[in-house]
Amino acid sequence: MENKTETDNQVRLFHANLVWPLQLEPLIGKDVEGRHWEVFETLKEAQPWRRLDDEFTDDSSHFKERHYREFVSFLPYVQRFLYGEGRSRHAMADDPPGGSPMHVFRRGDVARLRLTLREGQAPIELNVVHLDLYFFHDLDLVQMNLEVRADDQPLATVREILFRFGRAYPSGWDEEGEGLHNAYLAEWLGADGQVIAASDSSQRDKYLRFVCEHRSPNISEHWACLLRPLVLAHSDEVGVLRYRLIEYHRMPVMAFIAMDQPRTLQREDWIRTGLATMLHPDEALPVNVPWIVEFEKRYCQDRYWTDTASGPNSRFICTGNAMTVVGDAGNQFFLDTERGVIAQFRHQYFLVFLIAHLHRASLLVFSEVLVDAVNDLDIRNDISVRRFKRRIRANFETFLRFTHRYWFHELSERPHVQAIFRMCSRHLRNDALYDEVRSEIREMSNYLDSDSQRRQSNTVVRLTVITILGLIATVTTGYFGMNIIPFGEGSVQDRLLHGVIATSIFVGLVLFAVARSKRLSDFLEAVSEDKLSFSQKLRALWRALLGKER
Repeated sequence: MENKTETDNQVRLFHANLVWPLQLEPLIGKDVEGRHWEVFETLKEAQPWRRLDDEFTDDSSHFKERHYREFVSFLPYVQRFLYGEGRSRHAMADDPPGGSPMHVFRRGDVARLRLTLREGQAPIELNVVHLDLYFFHDLDLVQMNLEVRADDQPLATVREILFRFGRAYPSGWDEEGEGLHNAYLAEWLGADGQVIAASDSSQRDKYLRFVCEHRSPNISEHWACLLRPLVLAHSDEVGVLRYRLIEYHRMPVMAFIAMDQPRTLQREDWIRTGLATMLHPDEALPVNVPWIVEFEKRYCQDRYWTDTASGPNSRFICTGNAMTVVGDAGNQFFLDTERGVIAQFRHQYFLVFLIAHLHRASLLVFSEVLVDAVNDLDIRNDISVRRFKRRIRANFETFLRFTHRYWFHELSERPHVQAIFRMCSRHLRNDALYDEVRSEIREMSNYLDSDSQRRQSNTVVRLTVITILGLIATVTTGYFGMNIIPFGEGSVQDRLLHGVIATSIFVGLVLFAVARSKRLSDFLEAVSEDKLSFSQKLRALWRALLGKER
């Protein structure tokens, strides 16, 4: 079969989602109260983000079938995570149903994205469908969802968009000073066509200076503008809500591609389309690497790919960081926005992708908190030790809540939805990462427990030494009947003076015993040791009284 030209490989509908997880810094400040999304919502007068209510409104006429299909696709415990607990007229007044632990904000002032992929090329405009931020209970992270679409684009252009778009910062610069691998220019446009923000990847000095000063990468201005009032943690920009990058600058992406006659695509076209985020458009296909040789086995889910004229011809390709759905634009079901594949892509499969990356991002945040706590630990500083213990215990508690609230292996009883989730999680190594983080947290918890036991053991040793010394004094005074010195006689002033002197002496002896308790315990062990001579035991007592090391 002859290769089709790029003009023939026309994409009738291109739909894409960028799902970008970011770590949120703990809130600091006397006037800052509440959780991240609560503080974020209080700033609504100064920013374009608005809280988004879910589709479960009081008016059932606004609840569409696509929303119903999305809801019933998931198992009950996943439904509770995504939509909150079920409502009932018989609910107890003191135990109302809980809401979803997910809080969504949306901004509507960004209407289009204008991309100039390479210098000198004509710009391409994509419509911005949604621009959302997802916050979560108990998790110090936020996920940005950018949903865009375009019609009638060559397949080669779509692949280049997937490769170049969605990069937080340039990975380097060419001889002309232009950013490598990213789009030459990205511009956000408002509804009136005015430019809201533009990328600045060509400002090499800005990125070099930032990394040199802060040991952290900067992000391009067009991404920073979208996220405000969230600001980059290490920047000098003023802001209460601050974030830092979790992973590589390449954002996870979902792509829906409806094209004419996808069955005519060659194997190389499939590989370049499914691995568009990994393969440079200009490089030769590395045919001998394992992930190319085993492309179909590793990345393709072909339950709905029959490769026949009757169809359905929908192919799902998932690499973990990218998920691509390719299908026939001539198939009415593929483009049905209420019941078809595009509706499932925008609802069920989007949530599957979101949850898989929520798992990975959360686990990386837990690991980052542990590393930061260990780096700040100074065992010679009591304040540092106490802060370390508080951070580890808080992280452990949050990890337990994450496990019971967010960690799922089974999302759906629908085989294809579950298969896509497993494939995505497997490529992201979520299970292995979970085991690593759980092991790290368990080691930290065991360390804290052993340290507490050590301190308790030391306290018991000291109390034992003091008890033995007190026993000597008790037996001695008991033998003499406490009448050696007649403290009960004389004037009130004499008795008070005697009492103060005796109390001071006894307090001094107790404090001395506490200070020397470790050495005195060594002396008591020496006394109980039959192999030591009397002179060696006396030397042990001398060392205990003077506080000298052995």
